[in-house]
Amino acid sequence: MSLTVFGAPLSPFVRKVRLCLLEKGLDYQLEVVMPFTPPEWYLQLNPLGRIPAMKDGELCLADSSVICQYLEEAYEQTVPLYGNSPAERAEIRWLEKYADYELAPLTTFGVFRNRILKPSAGHSCNEDSVQTALNEKLPPHFDYLERQLGQKPYFVGDQLSMADLALTCQLINMEHGGELIDANRWPALAAHFERVKALASVQGVLPGEQRMTAKLVEMSKRAAQPS
Repeated sequence: MSLTVFGAPLSPFVRKVRLCLLEKGLDYQLEVVMPFTPPEWYLQLNPLGRIPAMKDGELCLADSSVICQYLEEAYEQTVPLYGNSPAERAEIRWLEKYADYELAPLTTFGVFRNRILKPSAGHSCNEDSVQTALNEKLPPHFDYLERQLGQKPYFVGDQLSMADLALTCQLINMEHGGELIDANRWPALAAHFERVKALASVQGVLPGEQRMTAKLVEMSKRAAQPS
């Protein structure tokens, strides 16, 4: 077995694949590829240039959901992360898609990109966009997820799934951007986030990400200083 993940650690989609591999106990190598300006050879793996991509031997795959579902099917002896019935699998895939398509534009591309990535590159943070995401656009999503979770420890079934990991991956980026879920308004969702974040798999990648984020913040401060 020779699994290689290509991408940047602070990407929630790369993180999702890494957590899937860690929860399944699969060894892998991470080869850093930055989004937006990938090297020419990377376009042979993913012609869209997006991250992540993965190689398993001679097999090349792109898209985090495709990769995770492949790992579920190809390594059947590992811990299942897509449920134990057709209904559970459908629910998990729905919530994974919800995280990737509904939360990501707000938590990652709204909060994290504006607060961390743009300033570190010398560009201005659009704080109006951040506040719109936090105060107008995200609350209805958090309301929905709070209802879906209820008093359960996990979103689907009685064990950890890709739904839990995918949603947490987006919320981690929001936290990197300096924002947490309001535990008074969404207590179940906030508790779920802290519970999943405490997993050994998440703690295995989070400290490195926090160091990277701190460096980017320092770069932002230097970029803001008059020359």
